[in-house]
Amino acid sequence: MSRVLIVDDAAFMRMMLKDILTKNGLQVVGEAVNGSDAVEKYKELQPDVVTMDITMPEKDGITAVKEIRAIYPQAKIIMCSAMGQQPMVLEAIQAGAKDFVVKPFQPDRVMESIKKVLGI
Repeated sequence: MSRVLIVDDAAFMRMMLKDILTKNGLQVVGEAVNGSDAVEKYKELQPDVVTMDITMPEKDGITAVKEIRAIYPQAKIIMCSAMGQQPMVLEAIQAGAKDFVVKPFQPDRVMESIKKVLGI
């Protein structure tokens, strides 16, 4: 069973993602509320894949991706962004993110991205 870390400053978004992932047989091993929290939780949990919001307080998702990938080059991270954040998505991919999904989440698209990134 694939283990997922959800990173989003909005509890509602984390809840929606958790619902999609668990219904599709994935295990949500942790949740983080900002980039700093994400880096710490990644070190602690070493999940198979991370869903990472871009815009968060304290430390944004792109900075967190760079930090995680610097320590764990094999980290698989999927960015989650609202519409109109395309330049940031491009920056995130350059930083090492493997894919991105747009909010509001479409369950099929989320699972397609997870499967693609995990190679399942």
